[in-house]
Amino acid sequence: MKLKYTIILFCLLSVFALSARAQSDVTLKNCTKHLGTEFISDGQQYKALLSGGEIAEFHTTFYAGNHYRIVGATGKDEGNVIFSIYDQENHLIFTNRDHKNSPYWDFKFENSMNCTIEAKLNQKNVSSGFVLMLIGFKQ
Repeated sequence: MKLKYTIILFCLLSVFALSARAQSDVTLKNCTKHLGTEFISDGQQYKALLSGGEIAEFHTTFYAGNHYRIVGATGKDEGNVIFSIYDQENHLIFTNRDHKNSPYWDFKFENSMNCTIEAKLNQKNVSSGFVLMLIGFKQ
């Protein structure tokens, strides 16, 4: 009897893991297409599993003189990630909310700067899911 429940539990967990992996793959593909060939990834994947009004927080440094593109996605539909960039004194530098939740933003800093990136789901369209942020730079 215990073996039967163990097998059922294993099967359910396997289905959940495959589903999560599929969503992660689609999200990565969606992000990568916005980097295109013009931008090279910094090699990091900033990701979080969010539910409800949760906010993911990522920290990075942007260097003076570099052209950057930041991309955010969840699943295959665009416009479901709201991201904001803050300087080290918590001043808002950019939010895609002001630009119809655009999936990416191009920018250049005049000075090197430590920043915080906050990402959350557009609750009007999605209640939970993986959020993935990529940062690319021009060579």
